[in-house]
Amino acid sequence: MLPITMIFAGLAAAIHVYIFILESLRWELPATRKAFGIKTDAEANATRPLAFNQGFYNLFLAAMTVAGMVFVLASSPVVGATLIFAGTGSMLAAGLVLLLSSPKLARAAMLQLTAPALAIIFGLFAFTR
Repeated sequence: MLPITMIFAGLAAAIHVYIFILESLRWELPATRKAFGIKTDAEANATRPLAFNQGFYNLFLAAMTVAGMVFVLASSPVVGATLIFAGTGSMLAAGLVLLLSSPKLARAAMLQLTAPALAIIFGLFAFTR
């Protein structure tokens, strides 16, 4: 189960790095604006500071998850599992908040929460033997 946990944790981290790129580095580009439902230049400019900050939250969750993976691979499974569960648990919770607060963004929420949820499920089996 550990390899499957690591695959889903890595995928979750990669998705959140991608979200960081969209929110913090590419917020005002037309494709990004369309993905987030931003219709005008004024709306993009007004929300840019919020998106920039939120992007870094996503980056930090990814970094926490990757750090956990590194600790697991370095034979420190307790520290590694703790970081993986903290990172993916926060990703899952954020995805649920998005899903419940903005049902029209259900597709994005499911993308954000599925890999972390699977990492947690498989991690429960991998780390509790």
